[in-house]
Amino acid sequence: MLIHPWDAPLEEDEWRTWLAAHDFGQLAVNGQDGEPPFVQPVHFAYDPEPGRHGEAVLHLARPNPLWAALQASPRVTLSVVDDYVFVPGPWHAPLEGPTEHGTPTSYYAAVQLLAVAHVLDDPQEKADLLQRQLAHFQPDGGTAPVVPGQAPFGRMLPGIRGVRLEVTAVRAKFKYGGNKAEGVQRRVTGLLSQRGAPHDAAARAHQLRRLAGGDPART
Repeated sequence: MLIHPWDAPLEEDEWRTWLAAHDFGQLAVNGQDGEPPFVQPVHFAYDPEPGRHGEAVLHLARPNPLWAALQASPRVTLSVVDDYVFVPGPWHAPLEGPTEHGTPTSYYAAVQLLAVAHVLDDPQEKADLLQRQLAHFQPDGGTAPVVPGQAPFGRMLPGIRGVRLEVTAVRAKFKYGGNKAEGVQRRVTGLLSQRGAPHDAAARAHQLRRLAGGDPART
């Protein structure tokens, strides 16, 4: 992923805060023997501890075809993309000049977690992993505990395998017109507000926050 200086996170907390609210992505696993890579859509729970880059946990069905490839090559990428919009060319035109000379573009936020995958098959480890995911996605409870050998979920544990992603590096990008003049950027924020399409409000908030140097109080 190309990251220009003006699209890089303003600080590490920017991508951490964004990732905390975006917990669905695509797990990319290298294929074996010249096969194409596996790309698996998946929910995950990210924990910034215990290491510098933290870890993410997820689980997949045992019949999933990626297991052999994952164990042969455990270095993977978990990619998360959201808050994306299409910006029409005239919106991005220079303040002085024909609007038809503006270049259409995309705005988006993206975080890629580069990680080493550890496959979990022990029943208790899988149960603990599921409880971590439940605590993240369903903090209000309402689901019975996952206990190996006990109803209602113990008998289902053999049908899944857990994955713990030990994150070794992070690539993060917030592409919201940071290379354009402030007047052009503020024109875009106004037009996003007028258009009101899906993701426009989120993209506008990112652009305003980054224009203010990351301080929401200045937007």
